[in-house]
Amino acid sequence: MYTGVPLASAKTQVFEAVLGFLPDWVQITVLALVVLAVVASWVVKVRRRLARRRANRAGLPLPGAAQPGQSGADFLGPYAPAQRQESGADFLGPYAPAQRQESGADFLGTYAPAQRQGDRPA
Repeated sequence: MYTGVPLASAKTQVFEAVLGFLPDWVQITVLALVVLAVVASWVVKVRRRLARRRANRAGLPLPGAAQPGQSGADFLGPYAPAQRQESGADFLGPYAPAQRQESGADFLGTYAPAQRQGDRPA
């Protein structure tokens, strides 16, 4: 007897409907991979919890934890750069010219008129 109330979530129903069209060996493989992913996530959580507990007992700072006074956008944790690297539009890196070379319409180079002693530059 169906009462109109689904017993499973919509995600479960979609997952079962998609698996229903696949051969049995694919269904078993997909379900095994899902179970493996869940178990692996549990193992990672337990390992992190144990590492945190050991660090607390030893009085060591937690790896990647914020120091007092650091939080939010000021604290990058493991994503902080190891060393300051210049970047952006002002940093040319290996493409920077070795020396400043004058060029353009204002630079005449060897074609500039020679200045006479009586002339003063403005």
